[in-house]
Amino acid sequence: MKSIRFIVAAIMVIVSGVFTFAQTPDQSKTATTKTETFKVWGNCDMCKTRIEKAAKIEGVKKTEWDLGTKILTLVYDPSAVKSDDILRNVADAGHDTEKFKASDEAYKNLPGCCQYDRSK
Repeated sequence: MKSIRFIVAAIMVIVSGVFTFAQTPDQSKTATTKTETFKVWGNCDMCKTRIEKAAKIEGVKKTEWDLGTKILTLVYDPSAVKSDDILRNVADAGHDTEKFKASDEAYKNLPGCCQYDRSK
């Protein structure tokens, strides 16, 4: 009888421990992120790939550029990277942003189909 009580007590301690640890928040998931959108000029799926790759620097969690709207959505950790640094990197890849204009040389290095109208 004593051994049954001991086994039941041990099982209860184990089960309560599992539930206690299961409810501890994962610190990596509670990191602060910021979501922002910016206008970035481009023409095609090759532009999409280049823009998203240029924007995906350290501290950036997610990038998504929409061809139809020309909007780049960024999800990033503002304690690790600034949005201006991300947008400068996109401009360095040849794509004008609402904040930074790509150099003429970077723009000219884009494939012909990617050379968007810069008269805006």
